[in-house]
Amino acid sequence: MSRSWTTRPRRAGEADDAYVWVSADEFHRRLADGGFLEWAEILGNLYGTPVPDPPPGNDVLLEIDFQGAGQVLEKCPGAVVVLLLPPSAEVQRERLVARGDPEDHVSARIELGRTEVARGREMAKYVVVNGDLDQAVADLAGIVAGTRGKEVDGS
Repeated sequence: MSRSWTTRPRRAGEADDAYVWVSADEFHRRLADGGFLEWAEILGNLYGTPVPDPPPGNDVLLEIDFQGAGQVLEKCPGAVVVLLLPPSAEVQRERLVARGDPEDHVSARIELGRTEVARGREMAKYVVVNGDLDQAVADLAGIVAGTRGKEVDGS
């Protein structure tokens, strides 16, 4: 699992290893140095995935939005995109509120999600609905196992 960089503030109670939190200047320096596989600005914050360097025989799992997925597909045409969806916009709203997001962010995120889902469905090879965490993990693991060795990294 890759660990993304972000310029957004850390949420109360968020794990130390959830992201690498950096200033906008530090993010832009890394970007200028070609240090990100993909990056995006989402609701005023920057997010980026460092260029991965996995040991041979290991998969890389990225938790990214559709903008990043498009960039990854350009660089690695054989990458497998899985669209992970909440069961509904109402459940997504509940999850965002439960993690402490302010109401204006929740509303903006729900609205942005409508566009993201449409775009994500265009590029995703698989769709997983995250209604039950254990089932979603099992579905994703099955996708990884079923596609391992069948795709090329594009390099």
